Amino acid sequence: MRCCDVERLWDEMREGVQPRREHVLAHLRACPECQEIYRENEGIAYCLTCLPLVDPPQSLVPKILDHIKATVKIAAPDSIARVESPIGRLYVAFRHTGITAVAVDRGEDEELVLAKLQRRLGRGLIPSQAPQWVTETVAAFFQTHRPDLEKVDISELTPFEQSALRAAATIPPGEVRSYGWIAEKLGQPTAARAVGRAMARNPVALLYPCHRVVDATGALHQYAYGVEVKARILALEGYHSKGAPPQAARPPR
Repeated sequence: MRCCDVERLWDEMREGVQPRREHVLAHLRACPECQEIYRENEGIAYCLTCLPLVDPPQSLVPKILDHIKATVKIAAPDSIARVESPIGRLYVAFRHTGITAVAVDRGEDEELVLAKLQRRLGRGLIPSQAPQWVTETVAAFFQTHRPDLEKVDISELTPFEQSALRAAATIPPGEVRSYGWIAEKLGQPTAARAVGRAMARNPVALLYPCHRVVDATGALHQYAYGVEVKARILALEGYHSKGAPPQAARPPR
């Protein structure tokens, strides 16, 4: 799992906005999840500060530039269109390989929504009209709650993110599973926190159903579009809370 406030902070830093120290400290004092992460990494940070400064060799910069020229490719922009749905307007990004992003309209300025999607995808977006296959894919999801994943492209996510989202896609409509359940399904039972981060960074909301993943108690938290939206989507799918979701099996002590 990850903290939504920290994710927003990273987005601001990518835009060149420097965080104010007092804001960071105030958040750290109030957020148990960030406190746990801080304790885990405090020792490593201290050791790094003790290392002496080393000047890089002069030959390193040309090598770095050559590597960037050889490996970095400028990606062609995706198209993006507005599509109406039972939960309101959606912003759907797509290219010839499939749908690449879905964002729920929460009343934000459209330019802000597109800017966030561009940062997440790492490439530009061109406003356009949704082709028929895009509108049909979205409509079919709300009719069956079983998306056509052949028309969704997550190929540019990390291998772990792809695996986590594919595991989430196996959760039947009307049911939920925990982060630990997905971690166990991936063969990495200690990776529940990493699963949470993958769900939080899911660019293709709804179609890869991260909304069906909850914490170990069954609480509907940590959803990019708010708990209310998550509950509404689950209700449309026929979900009724019955306590904690199925968990990964624990070895006997």
